[in-house]
Amino acid sequence: MLFSEVLGLPHIKNHLTTTVDNNRIPHAQLFVGSAGSGTLPMAIAYAQYVLCNNTNAENNTGREACNLKMNKLSHPDLHFAYPVANNDKVKKAAVSSHFSEEWRQFVQQEAYGSLFDWYQKLGIENKQGKIGVDEAMEIVKSLSLKSYEGGYKVMIIWMAEKMNDSAANKLLKLIEEPPQKTLFILITEEEENIIQTIRSRCQTLHFPPLTEAVIAEGLVQKESCEKARAHNIAHRANGNFTNALHILKHNAGDEQFEEWFVSWVRTAFKAKGNKTALAELLSWSEMIAGTGRESQKKFLLYCMDFFRQALMYNYKAKDLVFFEPQTNGFKLEKFAPFITGNNITGITRELEDAVYHIERNGNAKIILTDLSIKLTRLIHKN
Repeated sequence: MLFSEVLGLPHIKNHLTTTVDNNRIPHAQLFVGSAGSGTLPMAIAYAQYVLCNNTNAENNTGREACNLKMNKLSHPDLHFAYPVANNDKVKKAAVSSHFSEEWRQFVQQEAYGSLFDWYQKLGIENKQGKIGVDEAMEIVKSLSLKSYEGGYKVMIIWMAEKMNDSAANKLLKLIEEPPQKTLFILITEEEENIIQTIRSRCQTLHFPPLTEAVIAEGLVQKESCEKARAHNIAHRANGNFTNALHILKHNAGDEQFEEWFVSWVRTAFKAKGNKTALAELLSWSEMIAGTGRESQKKFLLYCMDFFRQALMYNYKAKDLVFFEPQTNGFKLEKFAPFITGNNITGITRELEDAVYHIERNGNAKIILTDLSIKLTRLIHKN
């Protein structure tokens, strides 16, 4: 993957190429940002620049055979680790190498894909993927071998926050004192979920959200999207190219999430002292609990964004509002006055708690029912 294929972020590209050109490559680096900001494409482009001794950041002028192997993600000195779980193909002790073909397809087709997109690719959206101790042992084994081409070995760990403590502790010594010419690139969306001892050994790069202009240009060039539509989608994408692609292809799940959200808040509004509405909330909780855990988490995060958008609309920050509800009879301007500084903190805290407990395999029906009852009180708070 070329740096020219990575959207925007010229300052990060310049920093990375400068470290290589000056032969000052940090042995462990942490890329922090959403999948839609381009952390994975940037890591692969950087690895290609390092492994192929390239001299031009835009077209990667260097060893042609090496660049061809990198384009196919088949370079023997490029290694990946990513969250996996057992599925129909792998019944037990799943590690990244079991899904290398699926991974190559995923990166080549959806380089800006999210963790949920990857889980869907594997058919494990109802499970919690992880980077476990078996994976850590595979990493140690692969990096203990000599470089095939005599240069660097690069290990890219995608969604490193999914490493459990056993895996993190297993890799700690290797990250601190890696073999000569070994480069670790850890990619994360949630920096605080990586243990401090690993974070302290990495040079951290934070990836900002992409500008609307960059996203719109990417949609036009990569997806042959009409310019006016590209600008409209870019505004709704909130700096995230993954969101833009989902909106373009109508597979974001936002239509379904909006339907669930509107049904939820409408029922919560009328639930005070209304037994029928309380029964509806119980039914709603049971319905959402019937979906996969990753879908539940994604929906709750969507709810957080919706409440924040309503708050910004209520406080006249309309330039920052990108949500455009499509549900008949539901208007953001009518809903926004009910979300204020008095209740947004409580609502956000309850949603975060729900995500936390679902991640830890709590009973989803109980968690969502409790959340719904609390929402009926918070949403009426003056």
